[in-house]
Amino acid sequence: MTARRSPGPAGTATSSPAAGQVNLPGTVAEVRALADAYEAALTGNDVPVLEALFWNAPHTVRVGAGEELFGTEEIAAFRRARPAVGLDRTRVRTEVTTFGTDMGVTTTLFVRDGVPGTGRQTQTWIRFPQGWRVVSAHVSQRPTSG
Repeated sequence: MTARRSPGPAGTATSSPAAGQVNLPGTVAEVRALADAYEAALTGNDVPVLEALFWNAPHTVRVGAGEELFGTEEIAAFRRARPAVGLDRTRVRTEVTTFGTDMGVTTTLFVRDGVPGTGRQTQTWIRFPQGWRVVSAHVSQRPTSG
């Protein structure tokens, strides 16, 4: 299949995956299983698994509710120092979008007991020779309006 051309910013052309390469069922299932594994490791404070799921590179980024972490070392130091309490949360919705067989994005909405508002998490997953890894993550909390 050939990539479709679509207008990009300021009139530039960009390539996008052909329609048949978006959300291939097998790839969606793989990335959804990774999102589930990540959630179990996060709420169980399984730091070794959390570290293994992130790409081991200085280019990896995790921007959280109160921190901006650049590179695997900063992310690992944050995980190791984080208190192991108050990690439980309930996922309200997780959407998975994949592009081809080697790239996926997960977007999760969640709530925590006693914390007003909705939490939001987005992760970009890339398949490397050693397996799928998060290369970029963002977590934020939207307060209850009112």
